[in-house]
Amino acid sequence: MERKSILPGTPARPDGSAVVTRALQLLETIAASERPLALPELCALLELPKATTHRLCQQLERSGYLAREPAGRRYTPGARLLRGGFNVLRSGLTAERHQILKALVDAIGETCNFATLAGQEVIYLDRVESRWPLRLHFEIGSHVPIHCTASGKILLAAMKPAERRRIADAVGLPAYTPHTITSRAEFDAELGRIAQQGYSLDREEFLLGMGAIAVPVMGLDGDVIAAVACHAPSVRFNVERAKTHLPVLKDAARKLSETMAR
Repeated sequence: MERKSILPGTPARPDGSAVVTRALQLLETIAASERPLALPELCALLELPKATTHRLCQQLERSGYLAREPAGRRYTPGARLLRGGFNVLRSGLTAERHQILKALVDAIGETCNFATLAGQEVIYLDRVESRWPLRLHFEIGSHVPIHCTASGKILLAAMKPAERRRIADAVGLPAYTPHTITSRAEFDAELGRIAQQGYSLDREEFLLGMGAIAVPVMGLDGDVIAAVACHAPSVRFNVERAKTHLPVLKDAARKLSETMAR
């Protein structure tokens, strides 16, 4: 009896390349999902038998590309997949993109960074420090909280409500300073304002004495994929002054978005 093909376009008896393709499709499906996925959902989305999907998940989990939630029934991106995604994004940071960030720092006079999501945190993909002696230093690749930073809030505000809720539930909105928004109702209202106005502020919510402002960076499909932000000590960077830099921040975000198409 001839064995039926499991996926359209794949051979009846899958060779190594077909197995690799299935594994990549599985990873892509989980990475693109707004929530962790259970085995039956993956089977339906990939149109694969349960045994095949389970075997792939086990192999990918053992190698660190997938992880399971504490309850153990749903799959999420693993540490190795997240690191790989970061490295891909980082490798795309051309000299041109770094120069865009450097020009932004020259225009504003404060430290600026280019950041995106890594799981439930924000990761700095690139960063240019200001020349001020009083500044906050973070290395490229540093992780910061998602719920109390300007970059994190602009990225959250661009998400669908279900994804926002999932991340907020997982993070728990811990207080980093007395100014951190810890009330769920206030936090949801804050994200609503950010979505409407197109920028976000950190009013000493992450670190006392430090303020920040961030705007979104769009991908090829128009979705928000990153943020460009500026931060500085509050003594010289209050909310009103931060907002005066919105035109140059948005111009830098537009230029960064344009590099994605090259």
